[in-house]
Amino acid sequence: MTISRRGFLIALPLFVAGCSSTGLNSQTNYAALPDEKFPLKQVPIDKIKPELRRQEVAYETTHAAGTVIVDTPARRAYYVLGGGRAMRYGVGVGREGLAFAGNAYIGRKAEWPSWTPTENMQRREERYRKLAGGMPGGPNNPLGARAMYLYRGGNDTHFRIHGTNQPQSIGLAMSSGCVRMMNHDVIDLYSRVEVGARVVVIQA
Repeated sequence: MTISRRGFLIALPLFVAGCSSTGLNSQTNYAALPDEKFPLKQVPIDKIKPELRRQEVAYETTHAAGTVIVDTPARRAYYVLGGGRAMRYGVGVGREGLAFAGNAYIGRKAEWPSWTPTENMQRREERYRKLAGGMPGGPNNPLGARAMYLYRGGNDTHFRIHGTNQPQSIGLAMSSGCVRMMNHDVIDLYSRVEVGARVVVIQA
């Protein structure tokens, strides 16, 4: 079968649109969120590396649907959907995140959580001592838009999966913090995961 030049030119825009649909869907994932307590602006898709964008992917695992798997060396987190599929997110990992491995569960969740510097941080720097009573949630809070707190045996491990006001840190090893996600992504994961859900953290 042959295609005329005129037919090719008519079909070309449809072909291009088909090729770019993934990019359009990705941009929708990072659209403005004006209804948030602290509204979030759209994140331009070209500011996020393709491999770090939220995406449903093939993912074979023995873990049950609803499990969160944090692959620390790969800087990825997966929410297991079942049927060989998962939602994949890019993450950044801080020093505390590199010190945690194994199984836990989500003991509680919080929207726009407050943050209190650790005792070590307070000892090191005066600016942290001023926040000993906690820093209210908001756009400048280092825990970002959502936090999920990991527990073992009824005890808080002080390990968190949380948002960040520094999206450029996603995909990197950071000097502080646990596992951080882009605010748009942590909001998505927060909406999917239940309190009590299993979390598996893989280290190198």
